[in-house]
Amino acid sequence: MEKTVRREKTKIKDKSMSLFGTPAPATFTLGVPSSKLSDKASQNTTDGLIPSTSVSSTENAEKKENPVLRFPAVLPDSPRMESPWRKVQWTDEQRTALMDRISSYRPSCEEVTRAQVLLLGPVGSGKSSFISSVQSVFNGRVVNRAMVGCSTPSTSFTKKLQSFSIRGQKGEGLAGLALYDIMGLGDGDMTGLTLHDILAVIKGHAPDGHKFSSAHPLSSDIVGYVKRPSLKDKIHCVAFVVDASKILTYPKGLSAIFQQLREHISDLGVHQVALLTHIDKICPQTAKDVCQVYKSKVIRDMINKAGALLGMSTSYIVPVKNYSSELDLDVNTDLLLLSAVDHILQYSDLYFLDNAEQTQLKL
Repeated sequence: MEKTVRREKTKIKDKSMSLFGTPAPATFTLGVPSSKLSDKASQNTTDGLIPSTSVSSTENAEKKENPVLRFPAVLPDSPRMESPWRKVQWTDEQRTALMDRISSYRPSCEEVTRAQVLLLGPVGSGKSSFISSVQSVFNGRVVNRAMVGCSTPSTSFTKKLQSFSIRGQKGEGLAGLALYDIMGLGDGDMTGLTLHDILAVIKGHAPDGHKFSSAHPLSSDIVGYVKRPSLKDKIHCVAFVVDASKILTYPKGLSAIFQQLREHISDLGVHQVALLTHIDKICPQTAKDVCQVYKSKVIRDMINKAGALLGMSTSYIVPVKNYSSELDLDVNTDLLLLSAVDHILQYSDLYFLDNAEQTQLKL
């Protein structure tokens, strides 16, 4: 049986060109190409589907023509590796050490007081949830300061640019890090996020709180527009955020979108990393015990697929589990989140080092 998925056409706008500043058709056809279902249950485990078994020869003949797929009550265990493919110290001491390192972080450049990181990804990928989860770790309880939600599957809940400073543990002062939340890369005209807007944010032109609109691209006419941004106004690192449970069903055109975006951002000298979210949705063992994340073959394979999607080496990509329905913190979930923040700060510092070298060459 072939299963056909309805494709939806979407438009991605920029001023007079496609989202990526290159001549392109006005619409992209999105969806999942129809594919033949295998008779082997092992090939359906990625989607959590198993073929029903026959109870008679007559039913068996019918099912060969019209196989029925049922969702199992419990997802089958995913393959595990004997040795972790990345080393992590799953201890309270490591959690404390990471919190101390992040709390005391200060940019190596004296001109700025904080590293500014822009989270960029599709609608519903977990950008706002990641910010709230990191804040939860330092607050000592689960909080949701960054508004989390999704208006529709194709439109972003977040409508404006908003920065969230990370406050040190136990009421200490602000850490030298700010995470910027922005509209998701959606599927419809109402998304309002264009290549022009994204680059304007990274260059430091966009004021905090700017509300994006497809009808009104960011320009010097808006209130608060920064005409001559300094280093402290700019974005110092971009973290792409992708949903592990949706990578196999993302539109084909999304890979080209990401890779063209990365080229434009790289031209600005800004380093990029990536976060793979919702890992608990693709690996039952990790959902039960986060410590299993780096022994999961499924998650390792999905990171490879994320690398292909983004056009970046897997060494830039880290898996995370955001807090969603939980009311209490978990040490191991905290460790994964803190490791991701530490990863981001390493590449933020590279930006400042690069900038310092360029400044010295000009002298």
